[in-house]
Amino acid sequence: MEASSVRHLHDRRTSQRWSDRLTRLLAPPAPLIRNPAELSFDAPLGRWNLYIGGAGSLVEGYVNVDLFGLAGVDVVATAEQLPFSAGLFQRVECDAVLEHVTDPEAVVHEIARVLAPGGFAHIVAPFCHSFHEYPRDYRRFTPDGLKRLAGELEVVAEGWRTGPTATLLLFLIEYAKLWFAWRPLRLAVHGVLGWLLFPFRYLDWFLFRSPRAGRMGNHYYLWLRKN
Repeated sequence: MEASSVRHLHDRRTSQRWSDRLTRLLAPPAPLIRNPAELSFDAPLGRWNLYIGGAGSLVEGYVNVDLFGLAGVDVVATAEQLPFSAGLFQRVECDAVLEHVTDPEAVVHEIARVLAPGGFAHIVAPFCHSFHEYPRDYRRFTPDGLKRLAGELEVVAEGWRTGPTATLLLFLIEYAKLWFAWRPLRLAVHGVLGWLLFPFRYLDWFLFRSPRAGRMGNHYYLWLRKN
């Protein structure tokens, strides 16, 4: 059941049917922008790098591991039990994955195990975000809760990946869609509101500087180093 639902989601996002292609073409921009500070951190790729949860995406320079054998996935495995030897990877990406796993502590422990000394791990997790299953959705993380998982890994950079405006816009769109049971209407509402509201996302460029942004920040990121 879980595999079929994820595969259906992937197929819908990659379908070449004219109706699906038109839907993707008309889709509004995401109601969020990424914090420039996160993108400025220098963690060069090594010979071997790991991407956890890349699904059907093509992640250049990484070994892509996911639960299901979708296009672009190199290794099918659970993040709690990575099938790799210790100290293999120079960099590990774990982006919006921890909310979907049953044991996030085990996942971070595995990341630390497969990370080479001096290597970096980039972990991103949601704080204020709407419910989204892939294939399940178990939890949210405060900054302190996310850092508590780091264990032996040193936190070398942290901050809000996406800010309060992203939270507001995402919830507003999801709230509006709740009023419509018919899926085509929900898609229409998503499209119309998405196009009307997305310019407001740039307010987060100012709010990223505020220490109060954490009251309703969207996603938090950590850069971790193995000593």
